[in-house]
Amino acid sequence: MRSFILLGLVAVSLQAQQKPAQPSGPIGAWTPVPELPGMGRAIDIPATTARRQALLARLGKGTVLIPAAHERDLEVDYLQDNDFRQHNTFFYFTQLETQDAWLLMTADGAGGSEVVLFLPPRVPMRERWTGVRLGPDSIAARLTGIATVLPTDSLDRRLRRARGPLYLPLDVTTEHETRIRDLVYSGRDVRNIRPVVDSMRLVKDAEELGRLRMAVTISAMGHVAAMRAARPGMGEYEIEAAFESEVRRQGADRLGYPSIVGSGINGTTLHYDTSRRQTADGDIVVIDAAAEYGQYTADITRSWPVNGKFTPRQKEIYDLVLGSQQAAIDAVRPGIRMATLDTIARNYMKTNSGKLCGESSCDRYFIHGLGHWIGMDVHDVGDYSTPLAPGMAFTIEPGIYIPEEGFGVRIEDDILVTDTGHELLSAGAPRTTEEIEKVMREARKKK
Repeated sequence: MRSFILLGLVAVSLQAQQKPAQPSGPIGAWTPVPELPGMGRAIDIPATTARRQALLARLGKGTVLIPAAHERDLEVDYLQDNDFRQHNTFFYFTQLETQDAWLLMTADGAGGSEVVLFLPPRVPMRERWTGVRLGPDSIAARLTGIATVLPTDSLDRRLRRARGPLYLPLDVTTEHETRIRDLVYSGRDVRNIRPVVDSMRLVKDAEELGRLRMAVTISAMGHVAAMRAARPGMGEYEIEAAFESEVRRQGADRLGYPSIVGSGINGTTLHYDTSRRQTADGDIVVIDAAAEYGQYTADITRSWPVNGKFTPRQKEIYDLVLGSQQAAIDAVRPGIRMATLDTIARNYMKTNSGKLCGESSCDRYFIHGLGHWIGMDVHDVGDYSTPLAPGMAFTIEPGIYIPEEGFGVRIEDDILVTDTGHELLSAGAPRTTEEIEKVMREARKKK
């Protein structure tokens, strides 16, 4: 068992904290950690160390500079959860949820390397507003496993001594970073580190999969809660609230993305997120919603009748979508490509449409791609032409949307590629019409 250094060790010495309530339900191992503002959950030092070493080994020689995120501005931005979420690239190599930090990694080309974490100094008066922050001291070194921790005002001196190519994350997270911009135009040999990091993130290690599994499990519980709560006449926002309340109750850090709860005709709009319509008896509700846990997000969609009973027409369409999805899932194994899975799902839909959608097959109502990578982003990084390999995680989500009939069906599940095939991570969310109707019927009996 890998050892974890828990934030509670330092939290006790810095400031008394209350432990969050342990989530209920069968969600597996869960370690309650006293919250330290600006930090977050436990840091898996062996995992982050291995990622840093793997990156430097791939580069051979050069210097990597990665900035942390900054707080969003409460006076300018519209904040829907909290005012800070760490940049994914910085988090991948540190698991550190602290603002305004920098990570500097150097490989000398001869097997030697150095890692330095730069943190802003603590400001006691500011901490009256923010809570205790991590500063450039021995506590940060112990928590992160990075031996050298320095104040941020010493970063530029270190950069001037750096030799070889300079690797920076050149993306939307750094386009307004003055230091990054100055380095890009300094005349130095600057290269984008994102392609290398993105390829590393495509295959999840065991620690990442632990976080992802938790996000998926919590999300499935939220979908069940929404099914149980639904009644004709409820607002879409009430169904959304049932989902979001459950995932937060189970320990989600935040939502993975804005929840999509579309009833009736709104279920045919792929990214509908207004949630204002009142549901009507006979409506199908499409709910595409997920939790984020430890900076990793699930992505699950379920479609079900708000009254708890599919009509014969709704069931036929649903079963066609489910069959298309299952055909693709059954084909998942190392070596196959996402494009091939897409073809398998569409061919199933064409072959089995019959007269359900008139003279042409129902695949004309399947208007989007079959799936996407998941991880720290709901549409995570990675090359879709890459053959599947163990440790890759992605969604499979066929759909049929028929505006003229006022309903749509999408079924989305989270899949992990294994050595011998695949694992359905989101099996906790009912998938068949029988399973869905049973959950909703039993919920009504308890009322």
